[in-house]
Amino acid sequence: MHEMAGSKVRVNLSASEILKLADQIIAKSNEVHNTVASVPLDKVAYANVISPLAELQAQQFPLIQSCVFPKLVSPQEDVRKASAEAERRIDAHLDMCSKREDVYLVIKAFAVRGDWMSTEAKQFVQILVRDFERNGLNLTASKREELMRLRAQIDELSFRYIQNLNDDSTFLLFNEADLAGLPPEFLKGLGKSENGQLKIPLRSNHVTAVLEFCKVGTTRRMVLRAYGNQSGEVNLSILESLVQQRHKYARLLGYSCYAEYAVVVRMAKTPKMVFDFLKGISTCLTDLAMKELDILKDLKKKEEGEFPFGIEDLLYYIKRFEKQSWDLDFGEIEQYLPINLVLSGIFKIVQDIFGLKFEEIAGADVWHCDVRVFSVFDLSSSELLGYCYLDLFSREGKYGHSCMMALQNSALTISGARQVQQICNRASFARISGVLVDPDFVEIPAHLLENWCYQSSSLKLISGFHQDITKPIKDDLCESIKKWRASFSALKLKQEILYCLFDQIIHSADNIDIQELFKHLHPKEMLGLQVLEGTNPASCFPSSVIGYEAACYSRIWSQVFAADIFASKFCNDVSNQHAGMQFRNKVLAPGGAKDSIEVLSDFLGREPSIQAYVENKTKYIL
Repeated sequence: MHEMAGSKVRVNLSASEILKLADQIIAKSNEVHNTVASVPLDKVAYANVISPLAELQAQQFPLIQSCVFPKLVSPQEDVRKASAEAERRIDAHLDMCSKREDVYLVIKAFAVRGDWMSTEAKQFVQILVRDFERNGLNLTASKREELMRLRAQIDELSFRYIQNLNDDSTFLLFNEADLAGLPPEFLKGLGKSENGQLKIPLRSNHVTAVLEFCKVGTTRRMVLRAYGNQSGEVNLSILESLVQQRHKYARLLGYSCYAEYAVVVRMAKTPKMVFDFLKGISTCLTDLAMKELDILKDLKKKEEGEFPFGIEDLLYYIKRFEKQSWDLDFGEIEQYLPINLVLSGIFKIVQDIFGLKFEEIAGADVWHCDVRVFSVFDLSSSELLGYCYLDLFSREGKYGHSCMMALQNSALTISGARQVQQICNRASFARISGVLVDPDFVEIPAHLLENWCYQSSSLKLISGFHQDITKPIKDDLCESIKKWRASFSALKLKQEILYCLFDQIIHSADNIDIQELFKHLHPKEMLGLQVLEGTNPASCFPSSVIGYEAACYSRIWSQVFAADIFASKFCNDVSNQHAGMQFRNKVLAPGGAKDSIEVLSDFLGREPSIQAYVENKTKYIL
């Protein structure tokens, strides 16, 4: 088995080894936290308070990941179950640690002294204090009990809302003629009733297929109405209660509303900044969105006559226009993207831009024979920066979506030996390294790199016809792919902004009538298109319930700043290694050690702007 220098990750633990390691992690963590908690408040110092906690996090991160990542990828069911149980135990322990008043008081005493070792250490300590105080450790015991009671209620309401959606097994019945336009393979996969009618379940993939391909307007309307009323009044009532409890929770912690509590730890900092950001983009794109909507209305008039255009028509006529204008055959495009050629092209692009070198490791310990492992070196110094595991193919028991998971961080241990992984990040503390950064910032690098997928030079580098790889994708196809990416982007974005504004409004003010709010916002943002009668999308809007509550704007936010970076540094030269190295050293390397807006401003030489994002949307006017 190939020895991987510096790697602390254990990728092939058995079920019993995972549970044993989880218990060892918890025991060691308890030992360190107890030692730190025992330091007298007049004896606190970096060496006996902060350093032990930082060292613990740095050492335990790859061990924790070794326990929890097998649940996503292991071919063995017993290993996946053990991994899920290990994650439950570790999460419960970490949650308990985050509420330890004795540890908080010692860290707070050190923070008050202000005896910082470095600006990065100061940031780390301030985040430790902030995390404790967001759990109410600076409140009286009675208020802390109230906070915990509210947290339990919030978790219960969130669970019920999602559970209602998951448990909803509603389906609609249609004759095949009612589903005209849907692909034959889609129809073959549908269940049938006793009288032979086809069942359309109210699941997002089925609903989207109907809205995109079904020629029959009444079918599209029926499906969207049923989908938009899933768990209807029940979930609306739950959401109203949930928002009220969140506001109470935030106010106990000293915030005016839940949105303020959620956004203060993000790049945006304030709900006002979020509203200004969303409305600014929406206003800039109104004219283009109106032109796009007029095109779709004309198309419907030609196909269906004088029936009014409704929200249920949006996706179908976008698809119709795209087919008429470019008729992209993605099955054909796939023929030009054999996996090994795509990988070698991607590695070359990343190597050239960021000054990296990838070398595949033969005989590395992996969890499945499909997995490939690469060493990653700095191109100029040949320093080993980390390792990259690629597990690209679906299989039974494996997590079904795309996913990037950090297995080891870049944090320094006391000995100074740099742990590897999360390859270009160089933060000295596990808590602010890799993907553990500002949540508004974390997706910016990925959105930036997506731009290379739509450049002709990149597409040619990663493509070649599977029967003759010397024949890459042709120029006219590259141009069509670019136009397809930009088609109706203003209208699609307006719809996304509608949901983001809804999420921000309900978490910024009390006593909002959720039903009326959507009715008011929908025509305002969607250029006069009304919400479909008899529906309220708030009843099936899980992002605002778990995961992105008061933060649904974050995806657009990261896309905007990624567009700004690309336009200002790479648009005229996609192989600009000077800009790539600056991005690696100024943006990726600091992790969460610096304020994210400062990091981007330093890299750009100015404050970030929405201008490039807006200009991108208007580049290919239909």
